[in-house]
Amino acid sequence: MSILECRALTKNYGAKTVLDSVDLTIEPGRIVGLLGPNGSGKTTLIKLANGLLTPTSGEILIDGKAPSRATKAIVSYLPDRNTLPGWMTIAQALDYYGDFYADFRRGVAEAMLMNLGLDRAQKIKTLSKGMREKTQLILTMSREAKLYLLDEPIGGVDPATRDYILRTIISNYSEDAAVVISTHLIADVEQVLDEVVFLREGQIMLHESVEAIRDEKGKSVDELFREVFRC
Repeated sequence: MSILECRALTKNYGAKTVLDSVDLTIEPGRIVGLLGPNGSGKTTLIKLANGLLTPTSGEILIDGKAPSRATKAIVSYLPDRNTLPGWMTIAQALDYYGDFYADFRRGVAEAMLMNLGLDRAQKIKTLSKGMREKTQLILTMSREAKLYLLDEPIGGVDPATRDYILRTIISNYSEDAAVVISTHLIADVEQVLDEVVFLREGQIMLHESVEAIRDEKGKSVDELFREVFRC
């Protein structure tokens, strides 16, 4: 069974159509890049999958079910901005995730955080931007979820932090799970992707494996993206 399926999924904000009859299937064991320029519908699709928005028409299914409290238990979501309260210490953030998510692997999270040299007593607000991004990603990937939805996980951080984030992603999900990474930084993320979905103005322009793009089109994903979305 697919872990994420969209059937004629449409989302309107008033008179504006943000997603337009999207059909998409994502299988377990895949890291999928959701790629497109700003305003293409990437974040809306991720929020629909996480149950934060409801479709205007069509449907979206998570492990065969409509988004609900039950599907939230198997979806781990990283929003496009840091949501950890600044007053929290790292220890309190670990407690929060442990209390809220039954699948949270606290030992895994603690080991990764300690490897960064962080003190459990440190407050989130005292961390650098890059360190806050790493902390929130570690907490997100330390859940034993079936679907990880990562919205712009490498946006606005330095290259070294990007490399750390990508290594953390590929080393902390199982072959029974899928990862969806929304980004416009194609060259940076291409190395970890199995498939890509190109979104433009709410429509899927392409859904293909990275291997097929390289073998059949003789291009990198970044090269093809620049060609498809050339202004």
